[in-house]
Amino acid sequence: MGFFSTLFGGRQLSPEEEKQEQEAKKFDLLKYDGVKAMKMGQADYAVRCFTEALKVHDDLEVHDYLSQVLLRQGNLDAAMNELRTLGDAEPENAQIQIRMAQVAYMQEDYATMETVCQQATTLEPENAEPYFLHAQAMKGQQNPVGAIAMLTKAISLKEDYAEAYLLRGQTLLAMGDAASAETDADWLLEHVGDHEDVLLLKARVEAAKGQAQEAIRVYDKVIEVNPFQIDAFRERGRLRLDLGDKAGAEQDMQTVLELDPQQMADVSGEYSAEGIEQRVKQAYSAVNPLGL
Repeated sequence: MGFFSTLFGGRQLSPEEEKQEQEAKKFDLLKYDGVKAMKMGQADYAVRCFTEALKVHDDLEVHDYLSQVLLRQGNLDAAMNELRTLGDAEPENAQIQIRMAQVAYMQEDYATMETVCQQATTLEPENAEPYFLHAQAMKGQQNPVGAIAMLTKAISLKEDYAEAYLLRGQTLLAMGDAASAETDADWLLEHVGDHEDVLLLKARVEAAKGQAQEAIRVYDKVIEVNPFQIDAFRERGRLRLDLGDKAGAEQDMQTVLELDPQQMADVSGEYSAEGIEQRVKQAYSAVNPLGL
């Protein structure tokens, strides 16, 4: 045996080396199967493969894959744990901090989100994304002024950052600054066009300015873009009612109730004008002969 091993340049493996070789093969197989399952949308099987692979060998790439699959499953806590493992191993990697911030946002854990955003901006001060995420965290913590500051910083770093303009416009409008919100809405209309969220912001700005007819015109465009935009129907209906258009208000409320029947209990709170609620019920009776 020794002669042939020497002749062909090989040698007999020790029991420990054979064990390591078998474990390496097992790890590679589990990792490969996990990646294949992930690409095929078989999340449960992918999680099992990656979890077993990590028992064989602690591998950062597998932790990364596992975090992605767990996120697809909606298992946010477990996904965050995997990202923390990655963050501890690569503390200088800002992209991991950004991903942690995104998961924390879905968890509504704004304190953690703010912390990791601060770490990300320290690592990559010229990257606009962590400032945007930081703004979301501040907005979630009822700090609109801080959110505006972060969004303005993000826009200064990335002049075409449409998401930042939109969130800043929405935040400014919520603060009562319709004029500044209109500036962001107009920028978005010019550079993004008739996007549903942009049009909805513009309509709300016009309503806040007291321009009811113009607001209704823009709500019309929102509904053209998305015929299922329930907020547009509800808000347009309110404006129609204020303008004395009870028939138009009733029509919009009927659409709201069709899109979300659970709101039937809130009809009187949404439209309190005399006769609106009764006419909505009558309209439904016409659709359902039993009057249910």
